[in-house]
Amino acid sequence: MQWQSSIAQTLQWSGEIVNREAKQQATVAIAGKVSNGDVIGVGSGSTVFLSLQAIARRVQDEDLQITGIPTSYEVALACTALGIPTTSLLEAKPDWAFDGADEVDPNHNLIKGRGGALFKEKILMVSSPKTYIVVDKSKLVHTLGQKFPIPVEVYPLSVHYVESRLIQLGAFEVKLRLAQSKDGPVITEAGNFILDARFANVASDLEGRIKGITGVLESGLFQGYNVEIITT
Repeated sequence: MQWQSSIAQTLQWSGEIVNREAKQQATVAIAGKVSNGDVIGVGSGSTVFLSLQAIARRVQDEDLQITGIPTSYEVALACTALGIPTTSLLEAKPDWAFDGADEVDPNHNLIKGRGGALFKEKILMVSSPKTYIVVDKSKLVHTLGQKFPIPVEVYPLSVHYVESRLIQLGAFEVKLRLAQSKDGPVITEAGNFILDARFANVASDLEGRIKGITGVLESGLFQGYNVEIITT
């Protein structure tokens, strides 16, 4: 039996989708990679949301059987609305995954995490044999940190200690990310806080150094991962 729910049947993104036309062009390539029987890791963000719509059209037109592993409640609800069954990493290993990014440098290093799902996104990425990063050209940068700070997911009680350690690592600005539709800080998909840290120089070992701080669950810095960039 299924829920008779307008929520489950309503498909919309929570905010404005910038560069929508360019993003939709990039989603065509990711939808073309779907094969019958695939278990697909599904990241977060507006580009992923549009990609899911393109994938759902192929599923319907070709009667494909696929399963998604979502990294956020928002994406899980989108899968439900689109009729894509979901599972978890406890039950299945993805054949491949796709995600978006906030910044991509020439070496395919990434900054991710504006949606607050960075911890789950990174677990999904390392669990997948291949991850496709779907972006429009506005996300391509010469060096990381040009446009966005590095999100750092932290256990709430460690927020002050982690802030001090990030400054020791060279961050010149550290801010607690505050919510826009609720009072107080953003709560991540894993129930933690996010510190947004700006660095003048993103060294090649910075991801590991941030991760080594007690109280840090994960960072939105992705350096040296097996990803393929899809852009238009």
